[in-house]
Amino acid sequence: MTHLPIPKTYKLFIGGKFPRSESGRSYSVESPNGEFIAHAAQSSRKDARDAVVAARSAFGSWSRATAYNRGQVLYRIAEMLEGRTDQFVAELVRGGATEKAARTEVVAAIDSLVWHAGWTDKYAQVVGGANPVAGPFFNLTVPEPTGVVVAVADQTASPLLGLVAAVAPAITTGNAVVVIAHEAAPCASMSFAEVIATSDVPGGVVNILTGSPGELLPWLSSHADVNAIDLSGIAGELAVECERSAAETLMRVIRPGRFIAAHTSFDRIGAFVETKTVWHTKSLA
Repeated sequence: MTHLPIPKTYKLFIGGKFPRSESGRSYSVESPNGEFIAHAAQSSRKDARDAVVAARSAFGSWSRATAYNRGQVLYRIAEMLEGRTDQFVAELVRGGATEKAARTEVVAAIDSLVWHAGWTDKYAQVVGGANPVAGPFFNLTVPEPTGVVVAVADQTASPLLGLVAAVAPAITTGNAVVVIAHEAAPCASMSFAEVIATSDVPGGVVNILTGSPGELLPWLSSHADVNAIDLSGIAGELAVECERSAAETLMRVIRPGRFIAAHTSFDRIGAFVETKTVWHTKSLA
């Protein structure tokens, strides 16, 4: 029996749902040899704004979730991704990777998620703790999530692993994320959105946009409700423009190249954490 292939049109992932771009635009995704693969949504400024609203709405409950619960959710994402390994390998191969490289990338993404799941209830002991002071006081440093984090996946290689490297460190510590996928190879990223949607991740904690970073990042870097922006996946004039825009709202900036290809970096986890220091008088009784 002959089966007629169904060309896929990938949608966005905002607030736990899969909406079309409000602009109605899409673009063709092609393999390195010019073979048509799928259509992907071309995100607009309005889509980016909707994603920030969704992330802000989800941040409160996600940041208050226990570290143990966040670890369970991250581990569940890894479980679901592992169950769809062959699908992701096939998508990466169609995008130009060799089967060996594709399988290595999927396994690395799974391992990265498990690694981050293990840090959810441990990072606070590294970046916080009791501080020695001269006097009858307790001095305690407590880490807190930064808030809404905008990130851009590495645009040069490893579309799946680059996305995981942008998302996992931020949600490990209780942040909500808006991430721009690999523009030329977004298929694995949007399939990963399907994994997120079925992995107990509250809607809005992870929001994935497809399209041009050059069109979306200038708006996101100047958005007053964004608390941090990770530019490690891009470079050049766009990165400079975004840094300038971010300075106007005092948002935290992770500079280009700092964590490139670092999918298991504790420094990247710590980059999305604020520290609060509390003084408390010791009882003299």
